[in-house]
Amino acid sequence: CLNCHIILVIFTTKLSRVAVCGGTHGNELSGVYLVRELLRTGGGAAAAAGEGGPEVLTVMSNPRAVQQCRRYVETDLNRCFTHAILNGPPSENAPYEITRSRELNALLGPKGSPEAADLVCDLHNTTANMGLCLIAYSDCDWICLQIFRHLQASARRPSHVKSFHPISVLAAMEIGPQPHGVVRSNVFTAMKLGVRHTLDWVGMFNSGKDSCVEVYTMVRNIDYPRDKETHSITAAIHPQLQDRDFCLLRPGDPLFQTFSGETLRYKGGEPLYPFFINECAYYEKGIAVSLARKTHVMVPAIRCFHIFTLSKK
Repeated sequence: CLNCHIILVIFTTKLSRVAVCGGTHGNELSGVYLVRELLRTGGGAAAAAGEGGPEVLTVMSNPRAVQQCRRYVETDLNRCFTHAILNGPPSENAPYEITRSRELNALLGPKGSPEAADLVCDLHNTTANMGLCLIAYSDCDWICLQIFRHLQASARRPSHVKSFHPISVLAAMEIGPQPHGVVRSNVFTAMKLGVRHTLDWVGMFNSGKDSCVEVYTMVRNIDYPRDKETHSITAAIHPQLQDRDFCLLRPGDPLFQTFSGETLRYKGGEPLYPFFINECAYYEKGIAVSLARKTHVMVPAIRCFHIFTLSKK
């Protein structure tokens, strides 16, 4: 064809809209107070992250739980963002967190739509000794891995990245140890710096280079030993394992200590890395410790280009 257009597209999407969310769990106070600080100093819910940076939307995710300093009011908000719940029929009797998840989906999404926020940074605390941990939901999420690489290079605390099987589109920043219902200055500062470094990276993401990142990929959870009749726990995390998140656990290593003093050992078939060790909020979920396999993921460069249209006559 003599009269046609040649369209050259070299494309990676800019991250033009980023949401920073705290208080998803109302008793994890670093995110609660950081969101309040960002709203106070930013002059409103939306603020710019500096020249060339994205629009930043600051959100208090679960205000009722924050007001009561509870993890949740009726059900865990962090488990309410499935497509089935978000797209379910409205009901006056729905738990508050389900209603709130749909409100957040309208504010930040809708989930999976072109209008959705490009990145959601969800702020959490853990009682486990996990340092600064970025949780992504796929080890092929190059955006989150590039952010982690930048955090690892910039943060003054130990940093880890953990991935689950894909269930959502966000990056959760998990920092501990910090008891629920209190705020520790050093943990708050680490979270504040983590958010700042994340937004700094978003502003310069087109200058990245290929790199290799250590990733801890979820393998399985282990529950506490329990009484068969009452289902109450009969052991606690062994003292030699407590506070050793992301330290290698080998078959035969102490795992639990029963209340009668007996040591129960890890009987897995391979060495794995424990995390969320003795997390307070996971007693109700039947999780004493989660185990991960450490891998290395090559992160490709991310650069931003433009769309060029060339006319040919």
